[in-house]
Amino acid sequence: MKEEFEQYIRHLSGRFLVFFKWMVFSILSGLLVGSAGALFHCFIVAATSARASYPWLIFFLPAAGLLIVGAYHIMHDEKDTGTNLVLSAIYSGKHIPLKMAPLIFISTVMTHLFGGSAGREGAALQLGGSIGNSLGALFRFDEKDQHIMIMCGMSAAFSVLFGTPMAAAIFSMEVVSVGIMHYAALVPCVISSLVAQGIARYFQIAPEQFLLSDLPEFSVASAAAVGVLAILCAGVSTLFCVLLHNSENLYKKYFPNPYARIFAGGVFLILLTLLVGNQDYNGAGMVLISECFENNYQPYGFLLKMLFTAVTLGAGYKGGEIVPSFAVGATVGCLFGNLTGFAPELCTAAAMGAVFCGVTNCPITSLLISFELFGFEGMPYYLLSVSLGYMLSGYYGLYHSQKIVYSKYKTEFINRKTR
Repeated sequence: MKEEFEQYIRHLSGRFLVFFKWMVFSILSGLLVGSAGALFHCFIVAATSARASYPWLIFFLPAAGLLIVGAYHIMHDEKDTGTNLVLSAIYSGKHIPLKMAPLIFISTVMTHLFGGSAGREGAALQLGGSIGNSLGALFRFDEKDQHIMIMCGMSAAFSVLFGTPMAAAIFSMEVVSVGIMHYAALVPCVISSLVAQGIARYFQIAPEQFLLSDLPEFSVASAAAVGVLAILCAGVSTLFCVLLHNSENLYKKYFPNPYARIFAGGVFLILLTLLVGNQDYNGAGMVLISECFENNYQPYGFLLKMLFTAVTLGAGYKGGEIVPSFAVGATVGCLFGNLTGFAPELCTAAAMGAVFCGVTNCPITSLLISFELFGFEGMPYYLLSVSLGYMLSGYYGLYHSQKIVYSKYKTEFINRKTR
């Protein structure tokens, strides 16, 4: 009995030591990454505001692209793999250089300032992952603990930028290996995410929210409508991933030189913007999302946003794909709601969750972010749209280094990368 008690005390003390260690370092990660993310947010907002005030800035996009490629060349990071490197570092032990943080910070701000169609959360994941990895190396963590530090940084960066701490805490654990999650990182990621959210509040960064009104009662008919919408969103998310990956391959085929590639991409985007006649499809896409919730949309808006984003990111401009994927989902949902006469506002929200899930393969994160963005009242609709979007989007995804560990269709271990 005495030996069992002593063994219990040893185990208990060991658990508390681990808990204390991760309390300290996850708070540190949340503070550092949260502060960097808040600064990044302020720069992005300033860049977006400047472009809105001076639309002619877009004509300098090709020149800005040359500076971006030059910066990566000077820092000896020509083979920049971005978020893919951050994800692969969690399961392969690859090194994430600290120089990734300032590079992605500056290049993303430049992309937004001069009218590139790109998001910010993908860049934030690189920013947070780079800082988290460097913290782990600084304190000489072993490889497994360093992986947790990377996930902490990713969660903190996502949380401070989008204001969704629940989704941010889970996303970094879920996105790496679809089908399994590293639950050892749960407490550290939650703490980092909440601390970063506190930093966002300190800097008065308002969370993104689109609260819905007058939701229809959940019924067989309404469920069928959202089910059809989710099926369409699964196809759209697949198309978006294919466009993003193929645009990069086409650019490399016809413009092998990275300077020529990014310059040509800038010229293409200027021409597209002039053809459209406005800059609604430049930037991250928050303008499109807001307009959809006001029932102000273009029937072909989702196609244009996918095209603008593929032209931008494929050429080598920096940013992310997450907010553009939300914008694509919003335009699809709003169009569907107006065509069918079924709750355009709800369809906009449900489609955002479904497309996000389709491109990231993260159903739990997608459900949580739907709750945080739109409230809990539409829970059955979000649950349905996210689950169908996950299943029917197949094995496509934004990130080539993401692993699908277990099949979407059978209880079967497959361990394959996304297309």
